[in-house]
Amino acid sequence: MRNIKLTLSYDGGGYHGFQKQKGTGLPTIQEELEKALSILAQESIAVIGSGRTDAGVHAKGQVANFKSSMRIPAERLPLALNSLLPRDIVVFKAEDVSCDFHARYDAKRKTYCYTIYNDSCLSPFWRRYAYHVPGKLKLEEMSAAARFFLGEHDFHGFCAKDTAVKDFVRTIDECSVKKDDEIIRIIVAGDGFLYNMVRIMVGTILEIGKGKRKPQDVAYLLQKGVREEAGMTLPSCGLCLQKVEYPS
Repeated sequence: MRNIKLTLSYDGGGYHGFQKQKGTGLPTIQEELEKALSILAQESIAVIGSGRTDAGVHAKGQVANFKSSMRIPAERLPLALNSLLPRDIVVFKAEDVSCDFHARYDAKRKTYCYTIYNDSCLSPFWRRYAYHVPGKLKLEEMSAAARFFLGEHDFHGFCAKDTAVKDFVRTIDECSVKKDDEIIRIIVAGDGFLYNMVRIMVGTILEIGKGKRKPQDVAYLLQKGVREEAGMTLPSCGLCLQKVEYPS
């Protein structure tokens, strides 16, 4: 029995997240992967993802693994898989890994990027991949706000209210704001993320950019831990899982 690690990209706009939604009939990335792999392997395949990206969220470097007795060499697997997958899902790397590798539990760092299109009119080429903000934003204040998220914090106030976890503490080692013409990218990296956490963090940073809050308000919101007091949950279209890192 082999354990195979996949690295893939996808446009999440047409999917209800990565994880299968049993009994709903809603399309998911995991379901499409398992269908294609099961055809190739001629056996039922169960895929484990590094995390469950939400409905509409994209990925540039999602990671998954599965166990199978298939004989297709790992280097040939992406080509074979992509011939069966929808065009908005692409596997670009496959490799044999140790039997105990787990895409979710072994991940040590994830990097997300939230893209804002900051111009009076939204380009049609960015409508599926960015959140449109037409007004002028205070970039220095946004950068200052982002720095307050660095380090270990309880993010109870920065996740959806129905998040079913016991531990809300996460460590963020990068939170930065970068602008290139009309494109603003907010990069967030850390050891793990809660449901809607990045979208709420960026929603709060955006309110600071609009002058509705001050950068130091982030410290207060982290300490208070009340979801209703933090910023809005921004739309999923602007969020992309950039990469997942594992111990070497």
